[in-house]
Amino acid sequence: MICVLPGLYLGSVSDVTDSQYLQQTGITHVLTVDSVAQDHLQHLFQTKFVNILDDSSADLLSHLPECLHFLKEALGMPRSSVLVHCQAGVSRSAAVITAYMMSTTECTFEEVYRRLHNIKQDIKMNDEFVNQLTLFEAMGYDVDVSSASYKQYRLQKVTEKYPELQNLPREVFALDPGSVGQAKEILFRCRKCRRSLFRAGSILNHALGAGPASFLNKRMTPVQVSDSTKCTSFFVEPVQWMEKSLLGVIDGQLLCPKCNSKLGSFNWYGEQCSCGRWVTPAFQVHKNRVDEVKPIEIHGR
Repeated sequence: MICVLPGLYLGSVSDVTDSQYLQQTGITHVLTVDSVAQDHLQHLFQTKFVNILDDSSADLLSHLPECLHFLKEALGMPRSSVLVHCQAGVSRSAAVITAYMMSTTECTFEEVYRRLHNIKQDIKMNDEFVNQLTLFEAMGYDVDVSSASYKQYRLQKVTEKYPELQNLPREVFALDPGSVGQAKEILFRCRKCRRSLFRAGSILNHALGAGPASFLNKRMTPVQVSDSTKCTSFFVEPVQWMEKSLLGVIDGQLLCPKCNSKLGSFNWYGEQCSCGRWVTPAFQVHKNRVDEVKPIEIHGR
């Protein structure tokens, strides 16, 4: 067990076997980030258990808000100290403490990791946690569930968790704007029948790719487009009207639910945008198949 900051300790499962030693050290709270809970600690400490594995499929990012809330609340109390531990004290617990230090100092992942590694040199997070903490930094040291980056991340995790693409959780699908009341948000409608398809908030923007150079390994050259329209499709989160087409199917066409005209295509394992960027998973609607509709504000006289 090593003190990382005043009142904040990083340790392994062996550190929680001696409850008396923890109390003598001044520990009042224990955060367990592991696959096995430490129930024997509950009557002596304020505890929290986050069930997560240390592998490439683990979704630590979605658990960070509750972990950080627990730490900040505990460390805000007088005379309290927190032990964050996992099995070995080198990956899961280190990742949570790194996120805490990033959020409280607004330092980059690289800066915090270097500082933590100087304190405990055997720290070695798995690559997936590094990727998630980098995304955490990009979101401004917060888990913004409405951001395009987080939505794309969650879709990738769903693909890993449900490889058969069956029984997907309902929250994967955005509300169908064609089945709910008019929202005060930009909508995109089928150009042919005017059916509302998705909101502007469902668009998952991505960094532009390298353009035609990205297609050099293919036999055909993509249609040349101007810099202002490099992306000829919108990549969106899946919407409720797509559900029947997406379940249990890796790829296929996206058809308008009203007039059945072709809107685009989908592939859970990714597709390449016209700009050259590879998007995974990909639910793309061609821009020339939809119209943008902005809400009209009527002001009283």
